[in-house]
Amino acid sequence: MTRPMHVLPNRIDSDADSVERDLFKLVLTVIELIRQLMERQALRRVDEGDLDDVQVEALGQALLQLDTAMAELRGRYGLTIRDLNLDLGPLGTLLGD
Repeated sequence: MTRPMHVLPNRIDSDADSVERDLFKLVLTVIELIRQLMERQALRRVDEGDLDDVQVEALGQALLQLDTAMAELRGRYGLTIRDLNLDLGPLGTLLGD
């Protein structure tokens, strides 16, 4: 038996604004994932005592600035952190809860 072939539309219904917003959302999602991984790595290094007080302070300031910048960028497109948390189906959400 042969399966029926699904025909894709010649054009996708979209406009420039939605494409731009969706692309921006995807980029911010990747950046947020990396930011959270960096934050976890930094906390692990602090907990293990790998950093001196100056390094801990500098790392804290850098992470705070990155968090502020991310909030600013999300605000430009009216996105929340929940908007960036992609649902991966049975795997759960990308950024956790």
